[in-house]
Amino acid sequence: MANAILAAILSFLFPGIGQIYAGAMQKGIIFFVIFLILAALSLLVIWYIEIIWLLFAIYAAYDAYTLAKAE
Repeated sequence: MANAILAAILSFLFPGIGQIYAGAMQKGIIFFVIFLILAALSLLVIWYIEIIWLLFAIYAAYDAYTLAKAE
């Protein structure tokens, strides 16, 4: 059984890792790829992508928390 708080922290820092930790491998990989794309865009081009990245990280942390708590 995964620790829900740890899953949320992992997913906030690196979206997708918390989902993988909680046992949702496919969802975690998808979230991590989205995270990488948003990170690359924020570094290369558009500053407001960082706001989208932050909102996505918050959602990923919440999702990892609920996944781990459901187990």
